[in-house]
Amino acid sequence: MKVRNVFMWTAGVGLLLLAPLTSLSAGSAAPDIDRGRDLFAKRCSGCHALDSDKEGPRLRGVFGRKAGSVAGFPYSESLRNSGIVWNENHLDRWLQNPEETARNTNMEFRVVDAGERAAVVAFLKSAGSKADAK
Repeated sequence: MKVRNVFMWTAGVGLLLLAPLTSLSAGSAAPDIDRGRDLFAKRCSGCHALDSDKEGPRLRGVFGRKAGSVAGFPYSESLRNSGIVWNENHLDRWLQNPEETARNTNMEFRVVDAGERAAVVAFLKSAGSKADAK
């Protein structure tokens, strides 16, 4: 967070306010990876892990991976045939409403809050591939 000195002039007398000023633009702040890690642990880890399949497929290395392509995981036909390659946009849309992204999928969970979605997506992106984790 940037802190700027703000001078306000009242009745000819300068008043110095030391207050943090942050951008008012919602899109200008980078998503918080640590927050995403916490959200993933609380909201996603019941069905997903980074390095092993659970009820959902493993998610390390999801960026750049074709949807429905983890070997041996029983994906829905619609997700396997969706043609999606996971990136920020596709993951955001998926987390917001999986059924609109690929019909008849097995994921019924949604992340309504855009900031939470961005944080989870940033965390997943930061997790890289299994080779990166070594």
